[in-house]
Amino acid sequence: MKSPFLMAVTESMRMKFYAEKTIKAYIYWIKSYIFFNNKKHPFDCHDMEVESFLSYLANTRKVAPKTQALALNALVYLYREFLDNPLTLTLNFKKTNTQPKLPIVITPDEVASLLTEIPTSTSLPCYLLYGSGLRLMEAVKLRIQDIDFDYLSINIWQAKGGKHRRVTLAPELKSSLQNQVAKAYLYYQEDIKQSDYKGVYLPYALSGKYPNAAKEFKWHYLFPSTQLSLEPGTNNLRRHHIHETNIQKAIKKTAKKLNFSKQVSTHTLRHSFATHLLQRGADIRTVQEQLGHSDIRTTQIYTHVLQAGANCVRSPLSDLIANQLTNK
Repeated sequence: MKSPFLMAVTESMRMKFYAEKTIKAYIYWIKSYIFFNNKKHPFDCHDMEVESFLSYLANTRKVAPKTQALALNALVYLYREFLDNPLTLTLNFKKTNTQPKLPIVITPDEVASLLTEIPTSTSLPCYLLYGSGLRLMEAVKLRIQDIDFDYLSINIWQAKGGKHRRVTLAPELKSSLQNQVAKAYLYYQEDIKQSDYKGVYLPYALSGKYPNAAKEFKWHYLFPSTQLSLEPGTNNLRRHHIHETNIQKAIKKTAKKLNFSKQVSTHTLRHSFATHLLQRGADIRTVQEQLGHSDIRTTQIYTHVLQAGANCVRSPLSDLIANQLTNK
């Protein structure tokens, strides 16, 4: 039986239009926090218990900094938005100092092999992951109107951190994307005929600002699901976007088929996009803007995987061996 308390928190987040993935993550950490405190009700806990839990994550579970930050955000929401008893701004807890992993990058030849072998049903989103450096959810959530064929770019709305950005679009994908738009339109024509069809899901206050937008084609998903479904928490019949696990499984299966030695995931294509841009001489600020990083230091991590070595530094061993070969 599900906890009535956690169900209430879930419903409160849906009422505030939080993404389902965010809701799931927040509920996970709130539940973990409750179990850490021996199922003591969060209303009877506050700063001290939160500090102990966050320190436990750093000292015992040794989670990554981003994971600890996510757990903190979940508890901040719980106390500020749900329990109306905000935490202090000066929480004193052990911050995790686990070093982030270097990104896994594959070579251009490996990218070509991977994209060639990917099943056609999921290949176009994968081409966008590499060709435009998109995150997985950015790709599957694309709307028809996000593709700018005139200026060969893609508009990304409400990305990580709530930021918007415009990214490059390879002209070689123009024809495939136009075909995908036509395919999505066929679904749209069938859906719009149904009297109980509520249109596409619109986040935040867009449905209020644009009352007719939910049934306009341009707002519909570029990669629609093959099945209609009920919107979580409501009885609204909608057509969602394709599920991200389809792409994740396709990439892992294809990488295994090609006997790649590296652990390849959807994010590997985004990492490879950034690294290959830098290899071709792109300015790091340009790469930062394409990726949507707030901090240039996040982008600089890609310089550590370039073939020339960390930050493009040539190893002195290369000169030593070159001289030895010359003197032979």
